[in-house]
Amino acid sequence: MLTGNEIREKFIEFFMEKQHKHFESASLIPDDPTLLLTVAGMVPFKPYFLGQKEAPCPRVTTYQKCIRTNDLENVGRTARHHTFFEMLGNFSFGDYFKEEAIMWSWEFVTEVLKLDKNKLWVTVFTTDDEAEKIWIEKCNFPKERIVRMGESENWWSAGPTGSCGPCSEIHVDLGVEYGGDENTKIGDEGTDDRFIEIWNLVFTEWNKMEDGSLQPLPKKNIDTGAGLERIAAVVQGKSNNFETDLLFPILEKAGEITGRKYGENKDVNFSLKVITDHVRAVTFLVNDGVIPSNEGRGYVLRRILRRAVRHGRLLGYKNLFMYKLVDTVVEHFGNAYPDLKKNIENIKKIVKIEEEKFSYTLDQGIQLVNQEIDNLIAKKENKLSGEISFKLYDTYGFPYELTEEIAEERGIVVLKEEFEAKMEEQKEKARSAREVVMEKGQDSFIEEFYDKHGITEFTGYFNIKDNGRLLSSREGKDGKYLLIFDKTPFYAESGGQVGDQGKIYSNNFSAKVLDVQKQKDIFIHTVEIEKGEAIENQEYTLEIDALRRLDTAKNHTATHLLHKALREVVGTHVQQAGSLVEPDKLRFDFSHYEALTEEQLKKIELIVNEKIREGIDVGISHHSIEEAKKLGAMMLFGDKYGDVVRVIDVPGFSTELCGGTHIDNIGKIGMFKITSESGIAAGVRRIEAKTGFGAYLLEREEANVLGEIEKKLKANTTNLVDKVEKTLESLKETEKELETLRQKLALFETKAALTGMEEVNGTKVLIAAFKDKSSEDLRTMIDTIKDSYEKAVVVLATTQEKLGFAVGVTKNLTDKLKAGDLVKKLAEITGGKGGGRPDFAQAGGKDETKLLDAFAEVRTIIENQLKI
Repeated sequence: MLTGNEIREKFIEFFMEKQHKHFESASLIPDDPTLLLTVAGMVPFKPYFLGQKEAPCPRVTTYQKCIRTNDLENVGRTARHHTFFEMLGNFSFGDYFKEEAIMWSWEFVTEVLKLDKNKLWVTVFTTDDEAEKIWIEKCNFPKERIVRMGESENWWSAGPTGSCGPCSEIHVDLGVEYGGDENTKIGDEGTDDRFIEIWNLVFTEWNKMEDGSLQPLPKKNIDTGAGLERIAAVVQGKSNNFETDLLFPILEKAGEITGRKYGENKDVNFSLKVITDHVRAVTFLVNDGVIPSNEGRGYVLRRILRRAVRHGRLLGYKNLFMYKLVDTVVEHFGNAYPDLKKNIENIKKIVKIEEEKFSYTLDQGIQLVNQEIDNLIAKKENKLSGEISFKLYDTYGFPYELTEEIAEERGIVVLKEEFEAKMEEQKEKARSAREVVMEKGQDSFIEEFYDKHGITEFTGYFNIKDNGRLLSSREGKDGKYLLIFDKTPFYAESGGQVGDQGKIYSNNFSAKVLDVQKQKDIFIHTVEIEKGEAIENQEYTLEIDALRRLDTAKNHTATHLLHKALREVVGTHVQQAGSLVEPDKLRFDFSHYEALTEEQLKKIELIVNEKIREGIDVGISHHSIEEAKKLGAMMLFGDKYGDVVRVIDVPGFSTELCGGTHIDNIGKIGMFKITSESGIAAGVRRIEAKTGFGAYLLEREEANVLGEIEKKLKANTTNLVDKVEKTLESLKETEKELETLRQKLALFETKAALTGMEEVNGTKVLIAAFKDKSSEDLRTMIDTIKDSYEKAVVVLATTQEKLGFAVGVTKNLTDKLKAGDLVKKLAEITGGKGGGRPDFAQAGGKDETKLLDAFAEVRTIIENQLKI
C-alpha cells in the first residue's frame, strides 16, 4: 500500500520519465491580481495557457498546494472537502494532446497505483467522440463504463471568453454500499458518495469569442489535475480522506491534546476533522507569508483559524492548542515542502499570537450567542435578527460566521441581509474567501503581432543606446503613440522596477519615451512625438536616459542588500510582499507582524552600508532553475518558472533571481539611508530608502536643519546635545512656574466669581461665562468652589476657542441635580453634545448666540429642583 508521500513522488517520477520538467509548488499567494489565493494546480501556468507568456518548456509536472474556502461549512461534514489540498498535475503547452494525456493517466492509475480496472469509470463531454474513441481503442476501456456529460460537468473555461475545452474525468466506484445498485452509473441520483472523481483531464483547444462562438486555438494545451488526498484514500482503502496517512497523524495529535478520541461520537469526529484540516491550511498560509488580518487573504486565514479554535471549545478544551499542532503538520509535510522546516518557529509564533487574541472573546461570544438563541426558542421563534449578530460582531468581536454556524446547529436562521446592512462598508467581508477565475486572453493586437513577428529583443543589459527597426506604430491615449521595435535597450516595467525613459530619433523624427511596458515579451514604448512621423520598417536610434537608469540600478541592487539584511536582523520568515524601484528611491514591502525597533533599523542600515563599503563586484549569470536553487538563490523579482533564470549574486552575501537592471559593483551605490518604516496592512511592513546622490541630498537637507538649530541655540556640533538638554530643562521649569501662576490666577478669579454667587434654598449657585479660560481652568474653578461650600451647583462656560461647558454638583445634591443632565441640556440648546458623572460633567456647544438661552433654561431647572 502506497503512502501519500510515495504517491506524490511516484507521480512526479512517472511524468519525468515522459520527458516532463518538474516544477516545485508555487506559493499560495498567486502572482495574479484576479485571484486572492492559488485555487488550482493550473494557476501558476495561467500566463502560458492564456498566451501572455511563452512557456519555458513544452511539458511540465508538479504537485501544487491549493486553498479553497467557498465550501468551508462542508469541511469535516463530508469525506472529501478541504480548505487546503494538493493537486498533482501534468501539463502540455502546445505539445502532446488528448491521446497521450488519456493513455498516460490510464497507465499511471492502473500500473503505478494498481487500482482495480473493473472499478474505474470515465466521463467525457457530450460531443467528444475523439476522447471516447481513445479510451476504447488505446486503453481497452469498456464503452459501457463511459458516460457522456454536459457543460456543467465536463467543460472547462477560463471565463466568459478566452481559452476553454472539454474534459474527461476518471472516477472510482466504491461500491453499492455507498448508493445505487449493480445497474447504477455515474450521475444517477444518490451516488455522490459512490463515484469518486480522482483525475480531471482538460483539453484546452478553443477560444470562446464575445459572441459565444468557438474558434480553434493556435496551440492546443493539456491541463490535468489529480487530487492527492482523494487518490490516497482510494489507494489506502479508507472511507474518507481524513483517515489517510496524509491527515490522520494530525487528527490523532489533535485528539491527544484535547483529550478526545476519533470514533467517540459523530460530533467529536466532526470537530477533530475541522481542526485537522484547518491547522494544515493555517500552517501553509502563514509559511507563504499570509498574516491574520481583517481583509483579503489575511481574513481567509483568520476565519479558518478561528473556526478551528471554536471546535476546540466544542471538544471541551479551553487552552491554546493550534500552535502545538504546527509541529505535527511540519513533521509530515516538511520533506515535500522544505520551507516549512525553516519557518516553523515563526509559523508557531504567529498562530499562537492570533489564537491568544481570539481566545479572549471566544468564550464570551459563544455564551452570548447561546443566550440569544435560548431567548428565541423560549418565544418559539427561529430567526436571529441582524441587529443581534451585528452587536456580537461589533461590540464583542465575535465573527459573524461563527454566530451563523452556532445558530444553524441549533436550528435557528440568522438574517444575513440585516447583518450586511448594519455592516455597510464591511458587508462583503464574509464573502471574501470566495475566489473566481475570471480572466480574458491576451490583447488581440498583441496576439496578431506575436503571430507575425514573434517576441522583440531586449538589449538593455549591455547597451544604453541601440538601433531598432520599427515594427508597429499605434495611436494610444491622450495623443501618445505606442511603438514596437525589433530590438530595444529600454527596460520595460517589471518586478517592481519602473520602465526606462529616454528618446527615440532619426534625421526626420524625434520622440520622448515616457514609459515602457511588456506583454508576452513584446516591448511597447509609450512616446510623445516631438518631430516628424514614426514610419514602420524604418530604422531609429533608441537611447535611454543613462543617469536615470544608473540611479535605478543602484536602488535595485540596494533592494537585494536590504532584503538580505532584513532576514539577518528580523528573521528568515521575512518574505517580499511588494516592491518599487525608481531612480530617486526604493520601497520594499515585507511580511512581519510588528513594527521594527529603532535599534533594528539602525542595524539593517549599518549592515547594508558596511557591505557597500567592501566594493564587491556583482555577479550576473544565467542558470536552470535547479542550478539556481543549488546556488541558494532566493526569488526577489522575476519569474519562478522561467526555463533559464537570471541570477544576481553579491558573493558571500546575497543571491537572488532577478530580471532587473543592476550595477556591476555595489561600491557604486555610495550610500544607503532608510527614510521610513511603517505598516501598510496587517502583517505587512514597508521600508523606504534612498541611495547614492539621493541619499546625499537627504543628508544635506538634514544637515541644513541641524545647522539652523545650532544657530538658534547658539551652539555647535560638539555641544548641541547638551544645549538642547539644558533648554528642555529650562522649558520644564518655566512650564511649572506657569502652571503655578495659572492656578493662583484661577484661584483669584474663582474668588472674584464668588461675588456673583446666588443662594437658592441654602445652596450656593454660580452660573458664569468666560472668554479666556480652558476646559481645565473651568474644572479647577469648579473643584475650588465645591471644596469651599457644603452645598454648591456651578455652571461655567468658556468661549476661548470654541463654546464649552463644565458643570459641578456637590455629592450631597446629586439625588436632586445631576451634572450630566444639566450639561446635556446646555449642549442640546447650543447644538453640541457631552456628558459625565453626576458630580461633574463637560460638553461642547456650537451656537454661541444661544448661550444666554441655555443659561436661563438651566437656571430654571436648578431653582425648581432645589425647591423640592
